[in-house]
Amino acid sequence: MSATVSSPSRERPQYEDFYGFVQSPFTLAPDPRFLYLSPSHDAALQLLLLAISRKEGIVVLAGDIGTGKTTVCRSVLERLDMTCFTSLLLNPFLSVEELLREILLDFGVVSREAVRSGRIGGTTKHDLVSTLHEFLVSLIPIGGSGVLIIDEAQHLSPQVLEELRVLSNLETNHQKLLQIVLVGQLNLLEVLKSPAVKQLDQRISMRAILHPLSRKDIESYIGHRLSVAHGSSSIAFDGGALDAIYTASKGIPRVINLLCDRALMIAASFGLRTIPPDVVSEAAAALGLRAPRTKASAWKDRLWRWAGLAAAVIALVSALLLFAPLSNPF
Repeated sequence: MSATVSSPSRERPQYEDFYGFVQSPFTLAPDPRFLYLSPSHDAALQLLLLAISRKEGIVVLAGDIGTGKTTVCRSVLERLDMTCFTSLLLNPFLSVEELLREILLDFGVVSREAVRSGRIGGTTKHDLVSTLHEFLVSLIPIGGSGVLIIDEAQHLSPQVLEELRVLSNLETNHQKLLQIVLVGQLNLLEVLKSPAVKQLDQRISMRAILHPLSRKDIESYIGHRLSVAHGSSSIAFDGGALDAIYTASKGIPRVINLLCDRALMIAASFGLRTIPPDVVSEAAAALGLRAPRTKASAWKDRLWRWAGLAAAVIALVSALLLFAPLSNPF
C-alpha cells in the first residue's frame, strides 16, 4: 500500500474525530495521565517520591532526550500532598537571584505583580535566601516542606549549582528543609562529576536513570495511550507495525509519539482500523527517520535483484550466441 500525506481539508476530518478520540493519544505535552510505567519509569517515580518523603536533600533524575523525564516530574508533583510546597523550574538559564525569586514566587511567598513591577528586583541574594529560610522554617509545625525541581539541569551555570549546594544546607537538626530534584539529560551526570561541583555531587543521595522502552514495553505503551484517549472505535497496530515502531524509534517515547501520531493521520485517510507496517514506514519517512523495511518492500527488493540478474544472464547468453559463428569460420 502506498499513501501520501496531505494537509487536512474540510472534507477530511482530523484523525482524532475519525477514531473518536476525546483527545490526541500521542500528544507531546507532559500530561501525567499518559505516563506509562515501564520498569525504569516506575523505579524512577518511586525513588523520587521516596526521596521527597524522607527529605533526602538532593536527588537526580537523568535520561536521554525524549525519554519522559518531565512527565515523570509532573506525575511526582501530582502525587504530593498539600503540605508540600513545590517549585518546578523549566528554564535553567537563570542567575542566582532569578532562581531565588522564582522559587519564592512558586512557593507563594512573593506575588507575580511584585516580580513584574521590580519591587523586589533590588533585593540582595542574602535577603532572598533569608526569606526562603524563614518560610521553610514556618512549615515545620505543620510537617510541611519545600520541593524544588529543576528541568534541563545540565545547563545550569556553576554559580547556580553552587547556590543549590548552599540551599541544600537549609536544615534543622533532624531534617532538610528543601528537597532539590535535578532533572537532565545523561550528560548531567558528567557535569556533576566535574571538580568544580564536587561538593554538590557528594550531597546527592539518590540517582535515577530513565531507559528507552523495550519492544514489549512499546506495545503496552501504545495501548495505554490509546486507552487514556478514549477512542470510540477499536484501533490497533499489528505486530509488524509495532516492530517497525521499535526499529525506527529505538524505544524513545517522544519519537514513538511522533511516529504513531503521523501513522494514525495516514491510516485515517485510508479508513484503516488496524495499522500495518508500511503505514509506519511512510510515517517514519515523512518525519525524516530511517524508515524500517517492511516484508513487502524486502520482497520487492529481492524480486528486482533476481530480475536484474536474469536480465544480465539473458544478455550474456544472447551475446555468446551472436558471436559464436564469428569465432568458428569452419
